[in-house]
Amino acid sequence: MTDGHTTTSHGGAPNESMQGRRGIVFVMTGASGVGKDSIRRVAMPQLGSIFFSVSATTRKRRAGEIDGGHYLFVERAEFERMLAADQLLEHADYVGDYYGTPLAPVEKALSQGRDVLLELELVGARQTKVRFPEAVMIFIAPPSLSELERRLRGRGTDSEEKIQKRLARAREEIGSMREFDYVVVNDDLQRAVGLFTSVISAERARADRISDESIRSFLRE
Repeated sequence: MTDGHTTTSHGGAPNESMQGRRGIVFVMTGASGVGKDSIRRVAMPQLGSIFFSVSATTRKRRAGEIDGGHYLFVERAEFERMLAADQLLEHADYVGDYYGTPLAPVEKALSQGRDVLLELELVGARQTKVRFPEAVMIFIAPPSLSELERRLRGRGTDSEEKIQKRLARAREEIGSMREFDYVVVNDDLQRAVGLFTSVISAERARADRISDESIRSFLRE
């Protein structure tokens, strides 16, 4: 990872001419089982100094998941305490479990000029867009609903009841994709990663994100 002001060959991190900028909020959303985690893990090393915000959740930890890495696993009472104290950027109840994003680390990263990547459910993504209207919204879509069902069953982690709930929620999420700025279809992981990183690189290069300070730095001899 870089310090946020280092040029990278991938166009991932802001370079010296972008000093003084506020970080960009990137939100990725998609149905459970669509491959958001896989895309993020492969893409992260290519994205330079981007801050990935780890969500808190009350769901049980799955085999191989790391507390503080995949999620912050908390008890329901602790989650409700954070919610009451206005310590969450967004929150949602998804198939009987709470998910939410701690606000303080996100604000700190943005104020330091670091871009922030949030991986959220649809309800949380909508809440984040209200709080950060300038957020870049990226929807990760499955090739088809039948392929999504195959992936969910292949995980072997959910009961039949939960699978059906996830599929019902997926139909709603897929129907919302026009609320987003970009849609990345995860039919092939490497292709999806390429599209995802291209979106982030293009948004970072937009002229309207360049601060007055950065323009003055271009004009210095």
